Amino acid sequence: QAQLVESGGGLVQPGGSLRLSCAASGIIFSITTMGWYRQTPGKRRELVARITSGGSTIYADSVKGRFTTSRDNAKNMSYLQMNSLKPEDTAVYYCNKFGAGEGDYWGQGTQVTVSS
Repeated sequence: QAQLVESGGGLVQPGGSLRLSCAASGIIFSITTMGWYRQTPGKRRELVARITSGGSTIYADSVKGRFTTSRDNAKNMSYLQMNSLKPEDTAVYYCNKFGAGEGDYWGQGTQVTVSS
């Protein structure tokens, strides 16, 4: 069964950077399009970025130019480099296969807090 473990979150000042990591197991990672999502209390989980097995990426308008997602298929890892962070980026960040729904398995996520 799938297991997703996110890490790398923390408290950072506005303008700072963080790199999130996602360790995946139980899925055929190398052929799976992966997504990074985030959720704040009372709001729906939103897609932040996605990356295909071949490395093609798309980003939400709110993070375009600041966030970069990448992957290492040999290690079953996905990454989210977040630069120029803003307070509105504060959320719990999750990785999952692209298109995952609320009824699917989700990992515990990693908290990102952007505050001075």
